[in-house]
Amino acid sequence: MEPESGTSSRSSSQLCDRKRIYQCKSNKSQQANLSRLSWVNLSRNLVLAYQSFGVVYGDLSTSPLYVYKSTFIGKLQNHHNEEAIFGAFSLIFWTLTLIPLLKYVFILLSADDNGEGGTFALYSLLCRHARFSLLPNQQAADEELSAYKYGPSTQAVGSSPLKRFLEKHKRLRTALLVVVLFGACMVIGDGVLTPAISVLSSVSGLQVTEKRLTDGEVLLLACVILVGLFALQHFGTHRVAFIFAPVVIIWLLSIFCIGLYNIIYWNPRIVRAFSPFFIIKFFRETGKDGWISLGGILLSITGTEAMFADLGHFTAFSIRLAFACVIYPCLVVQYMGQAAFLSKNISSIPNSFYDSIPETVFWPVFVIATLAAIVGSQAVITATFSIVKQCHALGCFPRVKVVHTSRHIYGQIYIPEINWILMILTLAITIGFRDTTLIGNAYGLACMTVMFITTCLMTLVIVFVWQKSVLLATSYLLIFGFIEIVYLTAAFIKVPQGGWVPLVLSCFFMVIMYVWHYGTCKKYNFDLHNKVSLKWLLGLGPSLGIVRVPGIGLIYSELATGVPSIFSHFVTNLPAFHNVLVFVCVKSVPVPYVSPEERFLIGRVCPRPYRMYRCIVRYGYKDIQRDDGDFENLLVQSIAEFIQMEAEEPQFSTSESSSIDGRMAVISTRTIQSISSLMITEHSSSNLMVTEQEGFGVSNSFQGSKSLSVQSLRSAFDDENPQVRRRQVRFQLPQNPGMDPSVREELVDLIQAKEAGVAYIMGHSYVKARRSSSFLKKLVIDIGYSFLRKNCRGPAVALNIPHISLIEVGMIYYV
Repeated sequence: MEPESGTSSRSSSQLCDRKRIYQCKSNKSQQANLSRLSWVNLSRNLVLAYQSFGVVYGDLSTSPLYVYKSTFIGKLQNHHNEEAIFGAFSLIFWTLTLIPLLKYVFILLSADDNGEGGTFALYSLLCRHARFSLLPNQQAADEELSAYKYGPSTQAVGSSPLKRFLEKHKRLRTALLVVVLFGACMVIGDGVLTPAISVLSSVSGLQVTEKRLTDGEVLLLACVILVGLFALQHFGTHRVAFIFAPVVIIWLLSIFCIGLYNIIYWNPRIVRAFSPFFIIKFFRETGKDGWISLGGILLSITGTEAMFADLGHFTAFSIRLAFACVIYPCLVVQYMGQAAFLSKNISSIPNSFYDSIPETVFWPVFVIATLAAIVGSQAVITATFSIVKQCHALGCFPRVKVVHTSRHIYGQIYIPEINWILMILTLAITIGFRDTTLIGNAYGLACMTVMFITTCLMTLVIVFVWQKSVLLATSYLLIFGFIEIVYLTAAFIKVPQGGWVPLVLSCFFMVIMYVWHYGTCKKYNFDLHNKVSLKWLLGLGPSLGIVRVPGIGLIYSELATGVPSIFSHFVTNLPAFHNVLVFVCVKSVPVPYVSPEERFLIGRVCPRPYRMYRCIVRYGYKDIQRDDGDFENLLVQSIAEFIQMEAEEPQFSTSESSSIDGRMAVISTRTIQSISSLMITEHSSSNLMVTEQEGFGVSNSFQGSKSLSVQSLRSAFDDENPQVRRRQVRFQLPQNPGMDPSVREELVDLIQAKEAGVAYIMGHSYVKARRSSSFLKKLVIDIGYSFLRKNCRGPAVALNIPHISLIEVGMIYYV
């Protein structure tokens, strides 16, 4: 027995050894996989960090061109000494440390909305976690969007007294929207001021070496560069984006080396100014003049908001990496080097940057400075286009033409009207002021206002989204709000010296936004209170009391529920209407993007024999509506899927009566692939088959009530619009003995209606104030809103509706 026990013990020990070896190997393989994933993630972030230099940091990195000049020209003319210069650098260092590094890099970049940043992202988070939204036609189904659920659950703050108080008072929610829009207007002001101050500051360096150049000649050169900058916008950022990052990186390395040289050569004692004690000495010596000079110091952090606003194109880690490892040390060393140079060359303050450059490298640095200024201006102009697009999504800006400048980079857009308005305003400011100090006063006020609004919104996010204590949020507001208010007060002192520009621009754009939003809301409320009674429709019967002809009628309305009054206008005045009717509502939801799989909501308006459906198309505030010529096909597919879903899922629709104007279903819209035949959905969830031919125009095989003359007109229209590639699609219903006869009949009607043709029906509305309205309301509606509607793009153009298929019905709205 002993040998057997010895053998068993040896075998068990060998088994244990094998298990240990296997565990060690599995642990090593897991560690290898983790290290591989971490390396892939790190390399991706390094690439994004490299790309962020050209998009995010162009404006911030060019601030050394004008900070010291703007600080010491003015009230500090009597304090041109070493102690004041050391104190100014200490202020710049601690401002860069507290605002961009601590507030933005370590705190604010964590408050993203599905990866998006900016004031609209913060507002979107607040609208979802606390009901602050003022957008019309919102539905409970919107809360089921995957992007809507981003962030912590709202259950923990459901009973917050502060939350209930803010939700209860509409005026407070309106005030919040006004604050957000005011911040957006200040960003538009940045789009005007950044190109002016950046280009003018870089070009003014010519006067350092070319003494014969007059101010007028420098101004002319700056204007030529600005006109060229705005004229090239229609090509899109991506056309020249490959040179953006290298330009900024070369610029940063240049200013770092120049700063280091100046520290060593002129005054190494500048390192002592890291101590905040020099700030105390600065204010003790300069007093009120030093406080007013903070309007120049704050220019050192202009462009910081871009780190948060452009978060959607990068990752938070890549932006943190680029700023902490490159941007921050390069800017600190450059400002320190300029201070060291100025401490020994007080007379060079008017041209502090260019005078501090060694003569041997002056011209290369000048060229790089000019290119960096253009890069910084380009990023801000692009951001302005994005802000205008987001304001329109909130219903607060007139419809404008949005051109997609890149097929590969999502979100790269160009708005011609805004571009030329920005160019005219930028040239007017450049020619009118001719001085970077005055432009800097305006620029600093605009940037600091946006930062303070971001701080206020972030305070609410800490409470309602992050679900932290009110005490922590108050501490955040007190620390950063106090710093920014101090800078804001100094900037407001300079309102007479150029600071009035962003205020005037913001008020101008705010008036436009308010008038448009007010008129749009009044028009929507009119539609909401004048909906067609469903009892009246049901009383007419399935034929609606008129002749139903083959075809699909798409009736556009802003209503997400009910039947718009325009429909009764049609029924009572026309002898015939389409066999299939679809009420289409295109609306915005408070999320940045809506995935294509969740874009369509399909429902039924009346019982099945009426052949009346509802389609709600949802877009986020950063989504772009593309005209790919596929909307009609996707709509037919979605309705077919809805019909199948309704028949196969008893819990979705229990009876005919429950489908009068009832439940909506999210229908996944998949891109039609270029193959001969395909099912609408996989796993035979639908019985509709599609055959497709690539090409332009409408298939000649579509037969029905559409005449040959109409088809030829459509063909001519498509020939004039070759950029819209329309697919020729024919729907077929395969044989399926197991299909319900009523479902098959409905699908056949849908296919025949599609082949007969699709008509788009919209209201050509005229909005007027009632006779009993006040003078101010008549001024806003009859003059302001009417002017904007006449001079902006029509809804049919904005929705990419083909003109040949459009039917407009005149409607007068008395609001």
